[in-house]
Amino acid sequence: MATKKSEKRQRNKTVHIRLTDAEHAALLAAADNVGLTLGAYMRATALGSPGPRAARKPPVVREELVRILSQLGKIGSNVNQIARAVNSGDDPNGLSDDIKAAVVALAEVQTATLGALGRTPQNGG
Repeated sequence: MATKKSEKRQRNKTVHIRLTDAEHAALLAAADNVGLTLGAYMRATALGSPGPRAARKPPVVREELVRILSQLGKIGSNVNQIARAVNSGDDPNGLSDDIKAAVVALAEVQTATLGALGRTPQNGG
């Protein structure tokens, strides 16, 4: 019988501390600022290393996420316009502009999302 993943874990001890709401919020913010989970941040702070498999979280800028959501709304609007025109049997001459706008918006969302994740878009795909 195969060993369960949880049985393979080397970290099997827990440490409990009591914090105020403000202390907990400050720790979460500090961990988020360096892109670590709370556990990895606590290990890094106490032991000097977050551990070999520390989950790094990409720093996310709130304004960038708001921009991404805005772009997704525009894409949804364009897709709805295209679907409405196709379903009503309208002349699709105006659809090419909507399709182009949707493609441009998708590219912008992809670029913004990659930027929020600290990555750069790759050419040709």
